Amino acid sequence: MTDADLALDHFKLEDTRVTRRYFDKFARITRHLSQVAATMQTEGRLSKADIGALAGYLAGLNYSFTALAHKYQFAGRASHAGQLTIDRVESGFPVYQELLEMANDALQAGQHLAGMPSVDDLKSQMIRQIVGDLTIPTRLQYAMSQRLYYEELVKGGQFWARNDPQAVFLSHRGDRRHFLVHWAVYDSQVNLPTLYLMDVEDTGRVGLPKDDRRWPMAQTHLMAQSIAGLKLMTIATGFDADFDDLHPVRLRRFHVGPMYSSAFTQQDGPLREVLEQAQSPVGEDWALVWTEEDLQTERVEQVKSGWFGTVERQIFARDPFDAGAQDRGVSRMDRSIIMPARPYQALAERRPAGFDDVRKFVVGDDGRVRGYR
Repeated sequence: MTDADLALDHFKLEDTRVTRRYFDKFARITRHLSQVAATMQTEGRLSKADIGALAGYLAGLNYSFTALAHKYQFAGRASHAGQLTIDRVESGFPVYQELLEMANDALQAGQHLAGMPSVDDLKSQMIRQIVGDLTIPTRLQYAMSQRLYYEELVKGGQFWARNDPQAVFLSHRGDRRHFLVHWAVYDSQVNLPTLYLMDVEDTGRVGLPKDDRRWPMAQTHLMAQSIAGLKLMTIATGFDADFDDLHPVRLRRFHVGPMYSSAFTQQDGPLREVLEQAQSPVGEDWALVWTEEDLQTERVEQVKSGWFGTVERQIFARDPFDAGAQDRGVSRMDRSIIMPARPYQALAERRPAGFDDVRKFVVGDDGRVRGYR
C-alpha cells in the first residue's frame, strides 16, 4: 500500500463531539465482546482456560480505549490536543501508530505525572477561573484529561501492539505436559487486534515456561510469525519443525473486527448497506465482525532425525467439505457478527448472500447478548 493509499484510508477525528461519540461506541462494543466470549463458553466452543486468556485481551482493549479517550477528550477544542487517527476503510479501529505512541507514553507516564498538578489542584483552579473570571477553563480541562490519561497508563493492563506469549499449565500425562500458549498483536497491516491460542504438548525435561533456553526462543519465534497474512498452517508447521519436543496440536486465531459504522467508516459491502437501511439511533449504528480460524492435528507421524533418531511431527487436518479451508490453511473457520437489535432486524430482512452460515450475536435493549444463526 502506498502512502497516498494510507492517506485516503486513515482519517483524523478533528471534532470533540465526534471523538467522544467514537469512544462511547467502542466502550459499548468492548463490553459486549466479553459477553460474546461467555456465551461461547456456555455453548462449549471455548474452555475455561480459553476464556481466561481471551478475557484478559478483551479487557486490555477496553483499557486501551479508555486511555485514548482521555488523551483525545479535547480534540478540536484545545490547542495541541492532538487528533485520533482511525482506519476508516479496512478496520474502523485506531491505526497501529496510535498504540505505538501510547506504549511510548506509558514508559514515561510516571515522569509526566510527577510534573503535573494533582486532580484536586486542577479542580480548584477550574473553580477559581469559572467563579472569578467567568470563563470556561479549557486549558485546565485539557490538563485534567492528560492527567487522567497518564494515570490510566500507570494502572497498566492495556492491549499493546505486541502482547508477548504466556503459557498456562493445563495437565500432565506421562512424559507430556499440556500448555495453553496465548499471545496477541495489533496487526499493523490491517489495524486490528489479533489473538492467538495454541495448545502445546511438551515432552522436554523442564516445563516450557520454566525452561530458560526453549521458552525465550519459542516466544521470539511466535511473535515473529504473528502476521495476519501468514496461514495458520505455516505458523504451526514452522513451530513444529523448529522445536522437536514441543508439539502444537491445535492453533486458533481470532480476528477482532472490522468494525462497521455508518457514522465513522467507509467500507463497502452488505454490512454497510444493512446499517444504512437500519437508520439506527446514535450509539447503535455499528456491527463488529469476529472471525475464528482453527487448525487441529489429525494424526502424528515419526520422521527421521539425524542418523538414528526420530521425532514427532504433526499432520494437520483440513476440512474436506470446505474448499476455501484448503487455501486458507485451516481445519475450520467460523465467522460471527455482533450488532445491536435494529441493525440485526435489517440484516434479517435483507438476507444478503453469504450471511446464512454467519453466527449473529445480537445486543438487546436490555444490554444482554443473544446468539442466532
